[in-house]
Amino acid sequence: MTPDVLNCLGQRCPLPVIALAKHLPTVPVGTIIRVLADDPAAAVDIPAWCRMRTQQYIGATTVNGSPAYDVRRLT
Repeated sequence: MTPDVLNCLGQRCPLPVIALAKHLPTVPVGTIIRVLADDPAAAVDIPAWCRMRTQQYIGATTVNGSPAYDVRRLT
């Protein structure tokens, strides 16, 4: 399954998490959203948001040299 990509490069905290929260309801349950975010705070903010919102944080990776965070929509 190809992840749904949410490009938040250049955005600072808390904008990547806000964008994820707004985008999540637009995709079906089970979809993986890959958040591209180069703000160092995203490495902490995105997993914490997933815990608070009962979504699955899959992990971090790098896409074309940029940090990326994978989240699966559970509800």
